[in-house]
Amino acid sequence: MDWLTGPFEVTFVQRALWGGMLVSAICALAGTWVVLRGMAFLGDAMSHGLLPGVALAALFGGNLLVGALLSAAVMTAGVTALGRTPRLSQDTGIGLLFVGMLSLGVIIVSRSQSFAVDLTGFLFGDVLAVREQDLVLLGGALLLALVVSVLGHRAFLALAFDPRKARTLGLRPRLAHAVLLGLLALAIVASFHIVGTLLVLGLLIAPPAAALPWARSVRGVMALAALLGITATFCGLLLSWHLSTAAGATVSALAVALFFLSHLASGLRHHRRARLVGAHAAATD
Repeated sequence: MDWLTGPFEVTFVQRALWGGMLVSAICALAGTWVVLRGMAFLGDAMSHGLLPGVALAALFGGNLLVGALLSAAVMTAGVTALGRTPRLSQDTGIGLLFVGMLSLGVIIVSRSQSFAVDLTGFLFGDVLAVREQDLVLLGGALLLALVVSVLGHRAFLALAFDPRKARTLGLRPRLAHAVLLGLLALAIVASFHIVGTLLVLGLLIAPPAAALPWARSVRGVMALAALLGITATFCGLLLSWHLSTAAGATVSALAVALFFLSHLASGLRHHRRARLVGAHAAATD
C-alpha cells in the first residue's frame, strides 16, 4: 500500500491535497449554478479575464491574488453592465470582454522579461507549490462561498429555473445575478493558482455536471460534486506522482473523465430501466 500512501507523506503533496480539496468544495458551490444556468462560456471568459490583473501584479512585484481579484471585479462589473444593454446579447458582451481583457493581459505580460514563466504559471497553475498561507486564504474563500450560497440559495434557484418568477417574488434577479457572478469570480480566483485558468473549468464544471444525473436536489449536486472533485484531486496527485505528469492537468483530466464515466453509467441505467419497463409491460399484456 506504499504506492497509495507514500506520495502523501511528503509535505508539499499534503498541502496540494488540502488545497485541491478546498478548491473542489468552492468550485462545487459555484459550478453547480454554472451548470444549471448554462454559463460555461462565461466561466471560461472570466477565468481568462484575470490575466491583466495578474500580469500587472507580476510586473510590479505585487500579490498575484490581489491582481486576480481586481480583474475579476472588472469582469463582473463589465458583464453586469453589458447584460443590461438591450441591443447587445449577453454572449456578444462576454465575448468582447473576454478578448479585450485577454489581449490587454498579453500586452502587459509581454513587457515582462519573464513572459514565458509568468504566462505558463497563469495558464496551468502549480498545485504542488501550495503554501500554508494559501490554505488559509482558500479556507476563508470557502467560508465566504458557503455564506453566499446559503444566503442566496433561494434567489439563485429562482434565477436558474424561472427569472420572471424570481422578479414576481421580489427576489431581485439582477442583484442575484451580480452576486452569482461574484461567487463565480471567487471560485475562479481561488482556483487559478492551483490548476491555472486553462484547467479551472475542469473542476468548476465537470464535477457538478457529473453529479447532475445522480442527485435529487441542488444541494445534493453540490455535495456530490465536491466529493467527485476531491476524488479527482486525490487520484490526480497520486497518478502525477507515479507517472511524472503535470499535477494540475492530471487532476483536471480526471475530473473530466469522471464526468464521462458518470454519464455513461447514467445512460446504461436509463437503458436498463427502459428494458425492464418494456418487459413488465409485455408481461402484463
